[in-house]
Amino acid sequence: MAESGTRIHNSRVVDRVGNFITSFLHNLMLFAIAVATVWSAFGEFGHIFMGEAAPTLKDILLLFIYLEVLAMVGIYFRTHRLPVRFLVYIAITALTRVLVVDMKAMSMEEILVYSGSILILTAAVLALKFGSARYPSQPPIE
Repeated sequence: MAESGTRIHNSRVVDRVGNFITSFLHNLMLFAIAVATVWSAFGEFGHIFMGEAAPTLKDILLLFIYLEVLAMVGIYFRTHRLPVRFLVYIAITALTRVLVVDMKAMSMEEILVYSGSILILTAAVLALKFGSARYPSQPPIE
């Protein structure tokens, strides 16, 4: 009986240590993603301000992608929830950027595929917003 109690106690210790290590590494990686995103954004700002020409729409849309990544990381740090909608926003912005930048070199079929993808992702955002408003999730019990 005492051995069983010790095993349960050891299991709790292992769970706590495992949870701590996982949480620490998770937060460390999120911090690294945030730092890399800010570093990339500053690099893009340097490219914009050191160049002779004015910033293009391609540059501005890339900065929006950086902004969405930072917002997603910031929301996760505050709420400990990963907002899936932000991933979809990033995908929409990335597809829009490709469509805007490379439109002249694309065939009509490619333009329709990118436009359709953006439309599908927009419908996904609508479905996610509707679902979260209609069926809100409960916070985890600790």
